[in-house]
Amino acid sequence: MEPLKVIVTGPVGAGKSTLIRTLSETEVVDTDAAATEAIGKATTTVALDHGTLHLDGHLLHLFGTPGQERFDFMWEILSQGALGILLLVRADRPDKLPAARNILDFVRSRAPVPYVVGVTHLDRPKVWRPEEVALFFGTPLEQVVGFDPRDPAEAARPLARLLELIGT
Repeated sequence: MEPLKVIVTGPVGAGKSTLIRTLSETEVVDTDAAATEAIGKATTTVALDHGTLHLDGHLLHLFGTPGQERFDFMWEILSQGALGILLLVRADRPDKLPAARNILDFVRSRAPVPYVVGVTHLDRPKVWRPEEVALFFGTPLEQVVGFDPRDPAEAARPLARLLELIGT
């Protein structure tokens, strides 16, 4: 079984680190540092998060990218060799969808591979539903999965969908 590299990307606060911490079967490597900007949380990923898990008979290496554009050099580095992309967006922050589109376009220009859009924070008031997110991205609805990255069963769903698109 050959390991698969999956990039978990998206804007700050979308749930990338949470997803990797929830699912990883190994100790997560992270590069959190104190946030120097007002981003709504005390720490932020400045280089990467890395964890591994077995899903549907495959060993997945999950590489989480920083969400801030000033760390886009890491998006490029982490995209190398990726077989799939999981883009996370917050349902309660439609103002961040253009930034998410920029990240997806950037990463896919380096790694033109299948992707799934994972919609988080669906439990908040005034959220965009997965159908609205699919329309925004011009993505088929089957590539958009609403889920809670804190829940292991739910967190595995967008990755399982991504594996289907990859054709494994």
